[in-house]
Amino acid sequence: MSSKDRANEGASFGAEGVHRIVAGLDGSAASLRALEWAARQAEFTNARLEIVVAWEWPNSFGWSVIPNDFNPELDAQQLLEPLVVALRAAHPQVQISTKIVEGHPAPVLVNESQGADLLVVGSRGHGEFVGMLIGSTSEHCVANSACPVVVFRENT
Repeated sequence: MSSKDRANEGASFGAEGVHRIVAGLDGSAASLRALEWAARQAEFTNARLEIVVAWEWPNSFGWSVIPNDFNPELDAQQLLEPLVVALRAAHPQVQISTKIVEGHPAPVLVNESQGADLLVVGSRGHGEFVGMLIGSTSEHCVANSACPVVVFRENT
């Protein structure tokens, strides 16, 4: 199975009568809280849980040296695997699938929200000034998602 789509075999997301919760994961404390909440919600509502990790090559201006062993896709996979093992142990009745997708998290998560019942994300809470400079993935999801969005803030 490719690392771009590690969905459970036989999973049929978006099918009639099938509830689907999408959780964005970036490794932050807020996204870990959001993921645990999403798993409990999936358990409570008998929904499938799809965990999405987006990665992208760093953008830099000027000269920069990227180490030969730098692999953001592999880093995403290594972040995801132990969390999924723990979630499956804690919530064995929840069907869990994962996706590792190349791209900026904001449009990736909005795209993944198509056909979902709920999108759950964390917010690092960079503050207003930094948020204006780099944008807020959670704000983008709230404004553009195809389904309701639950946002967990890191500082609460």
